[in-house]
Amino acid sequence: MPEVPAEALVKVSGEHTLRGRYQVQGSKNATLHLLAAALLADAPVTVRGAPDIVDLVVYELLLQHAGWHVERDRARSTFSFEPRGGLRYEVHLGLGGLVRTTPVLAAALLARTGRVTWPRHVGGDAFCPRPVDRHEAVMRAAGAVLETSGDIITATCPSGPRAFRVDVATRYGASRGATVSALLLAARARGASLIVNPSDEPEVLTTVAFLADRGVLVNRDAEGLHVSGSDWIAGGEVDVPGDRDEAATVICAAAATGGEVRLEGIGLDELTAGLADVLRRTGISLSAAGTHGVEAKADGHLLGIEAVTGEGLLPSNAGPPLAALLTQANGDSAITEGVYPHRNTHVTPLNLFGAHLSCAGPVVRVRGGTRLHAADASAHDIRTAAAVVIAALAAPGTSLLQVGHPVWRGYQHLTNGLQALGADLTVEHQED
Repeated sequence: MPEVPAEALVKVSGEHTLRGRYQVQGSKNATLHLLAAALLADAPVTVRGAPDIVDLVVYELLLQHAGWHVERDRARSTFSFEPRGGLRYEVHLGLGGLVRTTPVLAAALLARTGRVTWPRHVGGDAFCPRPVDRHEAVMRAAGAVLETSGDIITATCPSGPRAFRVDVATRYGASRGATVSALLLAARARGASLIVNPSDEPEVLTTVAFLADRGVLVNRDAEGLHVSGSDWIAGGEVDVPGDRDEAATVICAAAATGGEVRLEGIGLDELTAGLADVLRRTGISLSAAGTHGVEAKADGHLLGIEAVTGEGLLPSNAGPPLAALLTQANGDSAITEGVYPHRNTHVTPLNLFGAHLSCAGPVVRVRGGTRLHAADASAHDIRTAAAVVIAALAAPGTSLLQVGHPVWRGYQHLTNGLQALGADLTVEHQED
């Protein structure tokens, strides 16, 4: 991945039908959780299929700062590292403030060393308030004493985490990140722990499978996730599943231009039933392709729909790209955010293209059948950046998009991949 400054511009000349094959990267969020889980292992671990994105560059530096020996092979998309003495119990304050999964890394270090300091205000996309209180509750349940001084949280449990019971539900459903934090602490706790109302999102299940394959006893029943801690966790290799968020973005981009795409590196099951259902209701046909691929095609007219984001439903990260697509549908649409209080940072940028989006609380409404026009726009979070790119692809004329940094935070080769599908798209660097 090239060094792409925040001021990089993406120049798009729209109304080119996208067709062809697209290689989907490994899941961004699954990789971040797997890297944290791998810190618990007592033998070397190799994570295969990690995407080469900005957030992973930051995470690599965080791991090195914490004392891990990290080898990253970008050509083979692997992370390899092994435990060693002299581990630090701190998450680098500056770097930790750049990524959202900092609390999960903090939980891994706490499980491993019995102590951790980490920044109270973490990074990631700031489309709404995203508190870390459930992660703190998990640490306390595991016996940690937490102290806050300014922007620094210190958690201490000198004898290691104890077996615990914790509820990771929020008013908007299960917390994915807090579920993983609880899993990591429970995997190293003495005795059996219970995680109540856990998330069953694919990124969580990938972490569960990783730990179970390495000797941690994990069982899911009506009560929740039962985890029996282990004093030895094996190493080995683990493969990252395909990134369903990138898949949704590319499918929406192709459909918005009346095209079709064959995704490689992700199966129809990894796309998840909830996402597939929503895409099909808009008029997109989806089918399995080969041993590990998906064919997606806009069959005729797109249809306006109503959708709700949530576990087992439409993934929240697919909402903004879908909204861009729905501007081209017959009929109006509504997307209700069910994971966060609201998610509407894409509304104003999309309206610059002549779209008609409005928001009220958690609901974003989209007027369909809109003839878009080129625009100059910017975005500060990953999925809004993706939505803006899709709008530019569907609009006649040339758009200049200040979206370089958020795009490269979440997508390894989105611009190159779209070019290969037929997009007239270039990355330009502004002069200082």
